Amino acid sequence: MRCLPAFALSLALLLPGLASGQMLLPGQNSESSREGLEIGTSTSEIAITSDFRGADLTIFGAVTETDQLLLAVGQYDVVVVLEGPRENATVRKKQRVFGIWINTSSMTFEAVPHSYSMSSSRAIDDVTTPLDLTDEGIGIDHIPLTPVGYVGDGSSLGEFRESFRRLQQSGGLYERDPSGVRFVSSNLFKASLRLPANIPNGVHTVRAYLFKSGKLVTQKSVPLRVIKTGIEQMITDAAHEKPILYGAFSVFLALITGWLASIVFRKD
Repeated sequence: MRCLPAFALSLALLLPGLASGQMLLPGQNSESSREGLEIGTSTSEIAITSDFRGADLTIFGAVTETDQLLLAVGQYDVVVVLEGPRENATVRKKQRVFGIWINTSSMTFEAVPHSYSMSSSRAIDDVTTPLDLTDEGIGIDHIPLTPVGYVGDGSSLGEFRESFRRLQQSGGLYERDPSGVRFVSSNLFKASLRLPANIPNGVHTVRAYLFKSGKLVTQKSVPLRVIKTGIEQMITDAAHEKPILYGAFSVFLALITGWLASIVFRKD
């Protein structure tokens, strides 16, 4: 009977684990059962030449440590984003004053991605709630747009934000594909992203987000370099490193071109 107190004590220690449905073996931790995510891109560098008309980027990925039952019923979703370099962006509002269209007001947003291309396994609004998308900044409609030095009642803030998104989408810099991510096997997926012809050079970031039953589980990111080559790179370097000489040469070239045109098309 002396063994009874010891048995009761051992049972009391085991009950919390039995109630939660989890009993860890020695050396095992709860983190080992968490889902993982790995991604890779078809190329690590995009070269922009004079005949560049845009390109398609393929992302390959693998999801590890998944719940096979949830995977079978489609409870896992993947969202892949290609985010361009961040910089301040200014949106100006034009109004007609005395018959002339002029800029009457403007707003500058702080550190927004110059380009943004997104693909997902299904419509982003069906993956999770708008609140969670806003918290994570995932999706064109949920990119944080914070005004710089804005002072006012906020009545025009939404209008400028919508105008910025509309301009970026009409210019082909912000794109989305609600079916661009496909699972090619139970744990492997493939995503396609479109790079517009006017994509900015610099270091871009490919981000992949894994959702389980509408909740963000993990994410992974890899860099992607976009560079100009040939004469395009020479002109860009000259414009940024020697702006005075670049401007003087541009004026000189315009004068020479105009003078030659006047000679060729001169009417005697």
